[in-house]
Amino acid sequence: MHRTEWFHRTFPPIADNGLFPGILERLEGTPARLYSKIAKLNAPLSSAPAGQWSIHKEIGHLIDLEPLWLERALQVLEGQAHLKSADLSNQKTHQADHDAVPLGDLLAQFETERQQLLAVLRQATAPDLTQSAVHPRLGTPMKLIDLAFFVAEHDDHHLAQITVLSAAT
Repeated sequence: MHRTEWFHRTFPPIADNGLFPGILERLEGTPARLYSKIAKLNAPLSSAPAGQWSIHKEIGHLIDLEPLWLERALQVLEGQAHLKSADLSNQKTHQADHDAVPLGDLLAQFETERQQLLAVLRQATAPDLTQSAVHPRLGTPMKLIDLAFFVAEHDDHHLAQITVLSAAT
């Protein structure tokens, strides 16, 4: 099955802020989905086919991006015009030795980091949900709902990659 590359994805703005609670549920559910997915695997999770990240590194990458998501949410809430740029080369993930970290520690760290983002998003008021800032790569304004959807889709992109990796081992 073909999967669209992340940098080829587009994210049209979401007009209905009433969808925000459901998107927050997706974000909150990602750690549980990771735990469930990993519990079913028997193969080594710190090795990968050439040119791909291991399952450990995929989870580490999710951890690496949590501070960016949190900072971007705060930028929207603070009324900043532009969101912080991401390191599109993912140097933090490439340089980190996520494969050496025990899997349970990675999962726990991701869950802790995600709770920080959710705490900020869940406190958003109706006026907060109307504010936006321009996404640096996409060049489009993002409200909190758009950012939350973007993050949820990023989570799912990497969960799908974990599925691919688990089938390859």
